[in-house]
Amino acid sequence: MAVVSLTLIVVAGCGERAPSLYHVSGKVTFGGKPVPAGSILFEPDTTKGNQGPAGFARIKDGKYDTRDSGQGTVGGPHLVRITGLDGIPGEELPEGTPLFPEYKTQINLPKQNTTQDFDVPATGQPQTGPGSGPAGV
Repeated sequence: MAVVSLTLIVVAGCGERAPSLYHVSGKVTFGGKPVPAGSILFEPDTTKGNQGPAGFARIKDGKYDTRDSGQGTVGGPHLVRITGLDGIPGEELPEGTPLFPEYKTQINLPKQNTTQDFDVPATGQPQTGPGSGPAGV
């Protein structure tokens, strides 16, 4: 009985492989100036068949790196969400006041560690039209 149980545990452990995760780093600007503080989230775009864990990083002085949070992501199509803050701590807002509404865009990440810069337009709204997003998205 013990041999059967051990065999089942070993077989159950040989299921799906965890997806390969990659790190993303880069710069985030708002109207051409570095975003003082904030966060960036890379969500695999399930509507385009991509799945896996989301990548996350804090933005500090206009720079981010998912290595700092240990939360890399898979390659492929992603929805990107960026929050930008002025970095001036307040009583109720320890990281500062929002500079713009949450900025959303799409990107296709390679299946390798990569650098990707984002420039949030001064309007804080995504640009529309072919090739208007990062990397031609």
